[in-house]
Amino acid sequence: MAEQKVILYYCFTPISDPTAMRFWQQTLCETLGLKGRIIISKHGINGTLGGDMDDLKRYVHKTKLYPGFKKTEFKWSGGTGNDFPRLQVRVRDELVAFGDPDIIEVDENGVVGGGVHLRPEEVDALVAERGDEVVFFDGRNAFEAKIGKFSNAIVPNTESSRDFVEEIESGKYDHIKDKPVITYCTGGIRCEILSSVMKKRGFKEVYQIKGGIVRYGKKYGDDSLWEGSLFTFDDRLAIDFSPKAKVIGECDSCNAPTKQFYNCRTATCHELVLLCDDCAKVTDNKTCIHDQGRKYDPEFIG
Repeated sequence: MAEQKVILYYCFTPISDPTAMRFWQQTLCETLGLKGRIIISKHGINGTLGGDMDDLKRYVHKTKLYPGFKKTEFKWSGGTGNDFPRLQVRVRDELVAFGDPDIIEVDENGVVGGGVHLRPEEVDALVAERGDEVVFFDGRNAFEAKIGKFSNAIVPNTESSRDFVEEIESGKYDHIKDKPVITYCTGGIRCEILSSVMKKRGFKEVYQIKGGIVRYGKKYGDDSLWEGSLFTFDDRLAIDFSPKAKVIGECDSCNAPTKQFYNCRTATCHELVLLCDDCAKVTDNKTCIHDQGRKYDPEFIG
């Protein structure tokens, strides 16, 4: 069996005909036998795909032939060959559902007015230089941070990206508006938008991690500022950057250490429950009646 990989990527660039782009991407992926999820909007493309490494390399080469996608950065991680049940390529109003398609402006260089991109080594350098003054701000859904986050990060009370604007405008983070704020998320796409939203609302020094947690973890593993596991929106649900990853999650049933999420057993439900191995053996712990998880969007990419 050929080596299996997963790629995660996004690119903000104006797309005049998202429907035609969807047809091209659908055909390309089907031809190469790839599975996963791709979202296309007038603002660009956001995708995660799994398959044979050679086929994914062909996909990357073909996709970069489109002028607007030439500078797209693809993040690679190990796959199983069964990370996605099917291929879904869809057109949406937003690449990330913040609830307002006009919340950002996009040109050929990407999001206009977003945060300063920092490479992983620049993140550590900023923290080394300015110490506790630096604030890490989690740009993901709050439940993702249960199993992994940057040390001492602020984790907003969000169930989806739609909650961020209300959270930021609530005033609860006004005390960090004059501090250096590093936003972070899985692959970087949510922070492209979040950093722009924060700057428009008075945050003076906003950064984002280039390539997101995925790139930071690939660079430093568990030897620097990241701790725990990374939640992923595919059948893996969580990945570690090294064998010595800390387990910071707590079982929703008994509070024992764990990093494993489970899907609700009800077919029509998209709840995720964080359970230890022992509690996962109890069927009732994986049913809706406990209301221990949160709503999981199976179409989200990261």
